[in-house]
Amino acid sequence: MATENAGKILAPGTAAPDFSLHSTPDQLVSLSDFRGAPLILAFYPADWSPVCGDQMALYNEVLAEFHKFKAAIVGISVDGSWCHAAFALDRKLHFPLLSDFEPKGAVARKYGAYRDGEGVTERALFVIDPKGTIAWSYLSPVGVNPGADGILDALEALAAKKQEASR
Repeated sequence: MATENAGKILAPGTAAPDFSLHSTPDQLVSLSDFRGAPLILAFYPADWSPVCGDQMALYNEVLAEFHKFKAAIVGISVDGSWCHAAFALDRKLHFPLLSDFEPKGAVARKYGAYRDGEGVTERALFVIDPKGTIAWSYLSPVGVNPGADGILDALEALAAKKQEASR
């Protein structure tokens, strides 16, 4: 199934669609809040699922590596902000989880990362460059933790590109 959907997520070179999503019931986070630095968007199907829990825990463990590239990460799913709060507390996550709850999956749809038949997001990753353009995207099979290697490679490529441009 992942192969047939691989072409549906937004490709590198595409302007990242703006969004404002709840990180808490009364706090919104927008794509524009991160302009000027790389941003990792990690769409995932659901809090509390084993693969999602492992994936978010891994990103928490490698957060310092992301920060070396001045990159921030946000997790995005259709779960509500209260569910995210409980999940983040339980997993001791140190990055925001954003709720694409209402209208359900609206942001995931903009990125081509929504599973219509199931009502959840795909397991999709995006690295957004400091200007708001998608530098890298990846669609993982929903039952597979995509790890962090692809993200780190994309961040390294962005850093090399920036260094090249400053010469």
